[in-house]
Amino acid sequence: MGQLNVKQIRDLMEYEASRTAPPEGFPNLPDLPGGRYTDQRFYDLEKEHIWRKSWLFAGHIDEIPEPGCFMLWENAGQPVVIVHADNGDVNAFYNTCSHRGAPVVTEAKGKRKLLTCRYHGWSYTHDGDLVAIRDPEDFGKDFDFTCRGLNKVRCERFGNLIWVNFDPDAMSLLDWLGPIADEWKEFQFENCRLAQRHTWDLDCNWKIAMEANTEVYHVKSIHPNTVSPILDDRRNVNTFYPNGHGRMIAPAPGGEKLPGGMRPAPHVGEIDTVGEIGRTCTQSYGIFPNWVSPLSNFYIPPLLFWPLGINKTRFETFTFAPAWGDGPAPDLWTQEGKELSMVLQEDTEFGIWIQKSVESYGFKGVPLSYQEARIYHWNQFADKMIGIENIPPELRVAQVIGDEWIYPNDPRIALMEKSNAVSGG
Repeated sequence: MGQLNVKQIRDLMEYEASRTAPPEGFPNLPDLPGGRYTDQRFYDLEKEHIWRKSWLFAGHIDEIPEPGCFMLWENAGQPVVIVHADNGDVNAFYNTCSHRGAPVVTEAKGKRKLLTCRYHGWSYTHDGDLVAIRDPEDFGKDFDFTCRGLNKVRCERFGNLIWVNFDPDAMSLLDWLGPIADEWKEFQFENCRLAQRHTWDLDCNWKIAMEANTEVYHVKSIHPNTVSPILDDRRNVNTFYPNGHGRMIAPAPGGEKLPGGMRPAPHVGEIDTVGEIGRTCTQSYGIFPNWVSPLSNFYIPPLLFWPLGINKTRFETFTFAPAWGDGPAPDLWTQEGKELSMVLQEDTEFGIWIQKSVESYGFKGVPLSYQEARIYHWNQFADKMIGIENIPPELRVAQVIGDEWIYPNDPRIALMEKSNAVSGG
């Protein structure tokens, strides 16, 4: 597909602005059970299935720019070392020596010719092969080096971005992204550079923090002076993709050419292949389970949400850009890494209040509107990944959004054509 069908998107914006009810045939969304945010059983199921089977964004090639460079990555609760191999590949391994289970590396980042465990000196190549051990004679002549390498973690790249998956039988990253991978071509992920990466800890469930970035229903209330002036929430177009992914596209009010919050500093370069929608609208993707990012002709700035506990979140902000010359590296989300931007402050500070409320006796469930349906779509897929039969009945969501609403299907297109035919448009 490549660049989006501009006319179709624009027509859908006007359809959304003119409707007086959810689209004909769109299902009523049952309440999400409140326990999905507070019940330890569901948190444990997420850990066992979602974080173990999904493709997870881990980092950028700029963090390990040369052969021999490595970085530790533990955001998903597993110790992983990611290394730039001599042949240019990027490999990931459990940071666990095959001898006594000690970590192979203990520094957050570094560069080595071999990955050598500090405990007893076992050494591994950047491909994970065991090549040397201390006092080999003590292990006998039949000791087999070939079966004592580091245990691999699935690792693939999309452009300059590094992703991992703990399931050795998982589909490829490109299959996981599906049609989104084609839509992302115009943003040149292979040319984006890492400008900023910052980490913050939040006192709320990770889904509470993430969901504030996957719907526009809250914009007028929480962001009246920041987001609302640059985003027309009534013309927002949501799209559901396979594998729980979603997309929203919303124009600026009054047809302004570029959303004000995405205007860069003068020295920031431009991604010249981005089409009209990416240049004039907020075009944001949610990649299951925890990636949210608007994309524009200047920035690729993902937000990542990682569980630290049932009511604790590790929040990561990134800014990728094509170039910034001799000027300072751009940062879309923070004030010099010292505090979050006002938009993110508005979301994250209110998340703490939400957490207190959902832990109350009065919180039973979440009734979602049509505008918030991407959240429901995410939860439907989460249950499929976990295995519906593994979830206590009171914590399940009903599978009411059918395939007829999943891309490339979109009943709204036929509804628009029907409406135009009746009105003579």
